[in-house]
Amino acid sequence: MGESRHKKEEYFNKLKGLLEEYNSIFIVNVDNVGSNQMHQIRQALRGIAVVLMGKNTMVRRALKVLVNENPQFEKLMPHVKGNVGFVFTNEDLKDIRTRIVSNRVAAPAKAGAIAPNDVWIRSGNTGMEPGKTSFFQALGIPTKIARGTIEIVQDVHLVKATTKVGASEAALLNMLGISPFTYGMTVLQVFSDGNAFPPSVLDIEEVSLIEHFLTGVKTLAAISLAAHYPTRVSVPHSLVIGYKDLLAVALTVDYHFPLAESVYEYLADPSKFATTPAAESATAGGAEDAPAAKVVEEEKEESDEDMGFGLFD
Repeated sequence: MGESRHKKEEYFNKLKGLLEEYNSIFIVNVDNVGSNQMHQIRQALRGIAVVLMGKNTMVRRALKVLVNENPQFEKLMPHVKGNVGFVFTNEDLKDIRTRIVSNRVAAPAKAGAIAPNDVWIRSGNTGMEPGKTSFFQALGIPTKIARGTIEIVQDVHLVKATTKVGASEAALLNMLGISPFTYGMTVLQVFSDGNAFPPSVLDIEEVSLIEHFLTGVKTLAAISLAAHYPTRVSVPHSLVIGYKDLLAVALTVDYHFPLAESVYEYLADPSKFATTPAAESATAGGAEDAPAAKVVEEEKEESDEDMGFGLFD
């Protein structure tokens, strides 16, 4: 009894230490993962991640105590069910996930097991004696005798994914020497910096995240402008719109102020703002055209600050 209590305390301290040391946790399913395969996975993660297994009841008890100090660990509780383990890391999540799921081991079909994928029997010569033809017929597999051996006439969908493997199907696959399934760790959930999310989130590229974020910012700015409700993302647009309205009024009443002078200069002589290749080349080569280049650069800067709006939109 004392030894059991000591082991529980030791496990609790280890789990607490790992939760404090590492920012990210992978909750992984370890169904059909043998001890040798587990050893290989630990070796692949050595130095960059730590694998921790344990009884779910023990994990839940430890988490309930730790939740009092760190409420964020409450998000782990719903996922502590089934045959699961934890992988702790501070490294790149995509790289660690790849290392976790890349270790797959081929396994024969077992009667009663849930098929993780579809299993097909391909047409061709099996090399088996004609006496076993009835076995194929019982499974509805069309065959013929060719050169004294059984030949499968056409491809057969023997086992569907997520269904139980029957005893006959398992026996046939073993006779044919086919190991149709591969087993390894699978990532169920990711916990990082206090947030829990499915592993599919790791497949989203950074460019896509930025695009979605910018789309949201633009949408918020548009709603704010339409509702005349100022927000941090709409204020710059409101200032630009106000500035353009002020320019329009100034031009109408012929009122001059410093920020409007470049517009008056453009209206007086648009050719000064031409940016043809020849003009650019001449400007680059002649010192006498330096003032014009400065004006063009100033106009370009004002255009950039316009945030995509036309001058009198």
